[in-house]
Amino acid sequence: MKLDQLPVRSVKGVSAQKEQELHAFGVHTVADLLDYFPFRYEDYRIRGLAETKDGEKVTVLGKIMSNPSLQRYGRAKSRLTSKVAVDGVLVTAVWFNRHFLQEQLVPGRDITLTGKWDQRRLQLTVSESEFPDRGAKRSGTLQPVYSVGGSVTQAWMRKTIEQALVQYGAMLEEVLPLELVDKYGLMPRRDAIARIHRPDDTDEGQAARRRLVYEELFLFQLKLQAYRSLIRKRMDGVAHSVSAETILAFVRTLPFELTASQKKVINEILIDMRSAACMNRLLQGDVGSGKTVVAAVALYASVKAGHQGALMVPTEILAEQHYRSLQKLYADAGVEVALLTGSMTDKRKRDVAAGLQMGLIDVVVGTHALIQDGIEFRSLGLVVTDEQHRFGVNQRSVLRHKGINPDVLTMTATPIPRTLAITAFGDMDVSTLRERPQGRKPILTYWVKHSMMDRVLGFIRREAEAGRQSYFICPLIEESDKLDVQNAIDLHVQLMQAFPDMKIGLLHGRLSAGEKDEAMRDFSSGETQVLVATTVVEVGVDVPNATLMIIMDAERFGLSQLHQLRGRVGRGGHQSYCVLIADPKSETGRERMKVMTETDDGFEVARRDLELRGPGDFFGTKQSGVPDFKLADMSADFAVLEEARDDAAELTGRPDFWTAAAYARLHDILRKDQLFQGDLLD
Repeated sequence: MKLDQLPVRSVKGVSAQKEQELHAFGVHTVADLLDYFPFRYEDYRIRGLAETKDGEKVTVLGKIMSNPSLQRYGRAKSRLTSKVAVDGVLVTAVWFNRHFLQEQLVPGRDITLTGKWDQRRLQLTVSESEFPDRGAKRSGTLQPVYSVGGSVTQAWMRKTIEQALVQYGAMLEEVLPLELVDKYGLMPRRDAIARIHRPDDTDEGQAARRRLVYEELFLFQLKLQAYRSLIRKRMDGVAHSVSAETILAFVRTLPFELTASQKKVINEILIDMRSAACMNRLLQGDVGSGKTVVAAVALYASVKAGHQGALMVPTEILAEQHYRSLQKLYADAGVEVALLTGSMTDKRKRDVAAGLQMGLIDVVVGTHALIQDGIEFRSLGLVVTDEQHRFGVNQRSVLRHKGINPDVLTMTATPIPRTLAITAFGDMDVSTLRERPQGRKPILTYWVKHSMMDRVLGFIRREAEAGRQSYFICPLIEESDKLDVQNAIDLHVQLMQAFPDMKIGLLHGRLSAGEKDEAMRDFSSGETQVLVATTVVEVGVDVPNATLMIIMDAERFGLSQLHQLRGRVGRGGHQSYCVLIADPKSETGRERMKVMTETDDGFEVARRDLELRGPGDFFGTKQSGVPDFKLADMSADFAVLEEARDDAAELTGRPDFWTAAAYARLHDILRKDQLFQGDLLD
């Protein structure tokens, strides 16, 4: 039986109770236990006092020079002291609440002490101590520190993993091709697992980590690259047969000139669509870079090739906006567009479903309702998802099963740093829009304190008198949606009092779909001068006359979210502004404000956001597309990530990879992955 099939209770010393507690840590099998890596090490290597800084934790070897002195404070507290000679210096060793050690502290006896060094007092506050004549277990070692809790202590976890290595270490199998182990001079897997849990020294621990980080990144990249290679090899997608003249004729009907970047990206997409291999492409572009028009051209190509298209978006407000936009763009193109959202009546949903099944609807715009059971297409050729960075690799693969392997285009206005593009979107080809459409002016961004609110209100008044509109955003407070709404309601009341002659709108997540629609319609039409809102307006809402974005408590937001909100203005020809109201208490909060005022380049903002927040929280929440690696750090280990990506791509590109017995173990790993269930490897 393999280690990933052996229950963790197989390890000696793991009781039924302990097994249940280990399950809470995600440890179910022996393999899970051996892969439960320490997040740091306690350094018990003996050092001299001369090389120890004041306040540092240190382990020293000494000789007890005096009888101990014990002071008691109440029933449970005590202070035990003894003079110990260390490196020719007489040091006062202090133990708190360790009165039971008194009889063991015999003058002349050797002792190792671990604790905090006070250089001025020549005093060591002892956290742990051992006697060499009893066989010191920790002294001179690096001890692993694990994430533990409940009755699972550090000592128990160390002992149990040590026992698992004794029982099952010999069963650890190599999973990397030997050519890669040799190429990078990596430790064999069996040695790396043992050394990361019990390194003899720092170099050995680092070598073990390097091996396991590469393995972790390589296996992840192998899944992505193999999936990408399989999709291309199968040639079972929709080959869209549409002429360049047909596309050019449609482009000429657009009320604006495409940017050079849009033309380049459209060509990349059309080349993919003409192939029988399934397109799996990510279109990334800064806010306002014109992704919707690119999607409209791609959907038009699918329709003209005799198929249908679907545009899936995260919110009903955005779905309705895209629906209206496509209706305008296709007004003279003979393309039938429909809308499908969860709040529509059952009769309307049935009508849309019937129209799609019979082929009467060419393009449907909707929310997640599009991928639910019961929605069938006559011939689905292209699925476009907008702002679906929340979809990981597995979720995106679901879209291939609507119709007969349609082409998939995923769009995001959150520019993806290269690190994340290789991980979260490594299975996709990437197209990038970097230009703004002509006439778009940079948005001027200012950071002000709460004490300057009167000046902010004056700014709103001036824009309103010029015929412009303003957004006023309240922060999302995750701990309390009610508090979030109340913030918006309170601010709404305050602004109505400040501007009795103006109409102040209110939009938040607890309103009904009808109320949200009404609030947005009033703002879009210009009837509302100021819209107080939560982050429900973050994605996609397009009001060209809105020129002022004010964000309250801006330090509560991540950089990419601030940039998304800022992108709601600047959609027309007028100069637009973003005002960040914040009194950040942390250095990170102040740094965010500085970045926002220094650049409006979404790619630079994204890079800085990744630095400040880390990959797991880049999109605001932990995303399924961003793997939660056990050891690898996507920033610190980026060079290894690129090596792993290149190695996996080279390996999966070999003609013999899919049949070679030498890679049977890799195939076994792939088969256990959700992506490769079914016949993908057969």
